[in-house]
Amino acid sequence: MRRPPLRAIYRALFYEFGPQNWWPGRTRLEICVGAILTQNTAWTNVERAIRNLREARALNLPALHAAPLNQLGAWIRPAGCFNVKARRLRAFTTLLAGQFGGRLEKLFALPAAELRATLLAVHGIGPETADSIALYAAEQPVFVVDAYTQRFLRRHGWIAEQATYAEIAALFAAQLPASVPLFNEYHALIVALGKNFCRPRPLCDKCPLAGMGLKPGP
Repeated sequence: MRRPPLRAIYRALFYEFGPQNWWPGRTRLEICVGAILTQNTAWTNVERAIRNLREARALNLPALHAAPLNQLGAWIRPAGCFNVKARRLRAFTTLLAGQFGGRLEKLFALPAAELRATLLAVHGIGPETADSIALYAAEQPVFVVDAYTQRFLRRHGWIAEQATYAEIAALFAAQLPASVPLFNEYHALIVALGKNFCRPRPLCDKCPLAGMGLKPGP
């Protein structure tokens, strides 16, 4: 199994889609909230939930942390699984309030490995969410592996079917410079690829990666 040509893939995607200007968030706290809410839902639903929080003037740590869980759930209802996600948001704000004096900058000052471990210890935060917060909010050079990333790499035969999150992330870390802007743009471009071409029913003949080693089958 040959390694994916990650630099060539990036160039092809950037040529196709151009800069993506991610992550769509006004503040670092909003980015964190969005990363937690976007689990298992479309970003358009997250935007509606964030708009509710903004209109309620609750998109700040004191308001998020003080709100009763049922009220928090009502605000974020458009994001789906709102009771579960309300508890996850509360776990995150409890971390900030209890261990970091309510200051994101103190959390984000942790070394990358310690920051990741701290985030993963929060109820409901898994590797993708932790890495999204680390990359987009803390601006640390970690690569975010999502379902789109796994899908296109597997379809081209560049990773094994059983490849783990850590193994896939290590591919990007090994081939690319540890650059926050690069990892940011690359992940966003992969999302664009997944939404436009590498769908559950793929449009392989129109894909910007056509000819790079696509294996037979979906």
